[in-house]
Amino acid sequence: MSAPIVIVGAGLAGLRTAEELRRAGYEGRVVLLGDESRPPYDRPPLSKQFVRGETDDTALRPPEFYADKNIELRLGTAVTGVDTAGRAITLADGSTVEYDQLIIATGLRPRRIPGLPEVAGVHVLRAHEDAETLRAELAGANRAVIIGAGFIGCELAASFRSAGVEVTLVEPQPTPLASVLGEQIGGLVARMHGDEGVDLRCGVGVDTLRADEAGRVCGAVLTDGTEIDADLVVVGVGSVPVTDFLADSGIELAEKADGGGVIADEVGRTNADAVWAVGDVAAWQHDGTRKRVEHWSSAGEQAKLVVTALLGGAPPTMARVPYFWSDQYDVKIQALGTPSATDDVTIVTDDGRKFLAYYSRDGILTAVIGAGMTAQVMKLRAKLATPTPVADLLSAIS
Repeated sequence: MSAPIVIVGAGLAGLRTAEELRRAGYEGRVVLLGDESRPPYDRPPLSKQFVRGETDDTALRPPEFYADKNIELRLGTAVTGVDTAGRAITLADGSTVEYDQLIIATGLRPRRIPGLPEVAGVHVLRAHEDAETLRAELAGANRAVIIGAGFIGCELAASFRSAGVEVTLVEPQPTPLASVLGEQIGGLVARMHGDEGVDLRCGVGVDTLRADEAGRVCGAVLTDGTEIDADLVVVGVGSVPVTDFLADSGIELAEKADGGGVIADEVGRTNADAVWAVGDVAAWQHDGTRKRVEHWSSAGEQAKLVVTALLGGAPPTMARVPYFWSDQYDVKIQALGTPSATDDVTIVTDDGRKFLAYYSRDGILTAVIGAGMTAQVMKLRAKLATPTPVADLLSAIS
């Protein structure tokens, strides 16, 4: 039996890649390895509908899908090493699996805050198991501290408030989402959370946590000396790529200072023969720069490019416009393009809750951000696919 295409990582990117192989007509063996015991599931609902108890179904595909598509799904299977010369991977149980092509799709793991005491009631959110534990504890919680006002932190704050829990959201930057969307739009997001009763503490961090006699968290001490009571704490300060198992493989990795991840070209090809990278773990070449893109829609787009190149096809020439979203309260925040915190921002519409903003760099439109403005955001996809002066858009609506 010939060696299979092996995909390491049974998250969204890994599953999409397996699907694309079958869609493209590949008939050889496809092995999808996941270190969790649960079949591939959708992560975005974990911080929203799932943690609020509104759904239990997060599966990306029904169980029979894998047999129907002849995808060998192996769960609870962690990879510990890669031998690129011998085209084989080593598993945690010591066994090896040979591969014809290897696709790395291991995603991310949550970043921890060094020095914080390890006490009960303190959580991170990445895996389904994390969300299950958090949902169970949320049912009995009255006060929560969320450390980090990125997308996960903001979404959890919204979910906790809908459950009637008092929330203090702590963020060292001047506003929520400042590093992603800039302070101006971050200020509008802060306003929304303030209107919903969130106690937002920006420009300050968490120094330590307090625990009661039973060893459970009972509060947080901020870096300005303020003490906040809490019976539930969530740490949401970003994630790091899962690349430990590649340490001795010779596969080139990006420096931690540059965001880490597996270095790949514009179609996911790494420096090692027959090895590819896709999804959150992959630092792809994009418009002259190398970066990881941690967006749901990007996983599917990258999977198509990897499979096309792997099977010898020509990559598409159509410009790709990145897209991501975040559901907070009754508002969907959507972004098209590549916003930067250093871009010029023009707020086009703002009614006190919903808003629309254009981002530009050197006068050229780079992104559109909208909250509760789905139609207005999505109609600008074509404008972002080609260089468009933001002045032209503004004059059309003046």
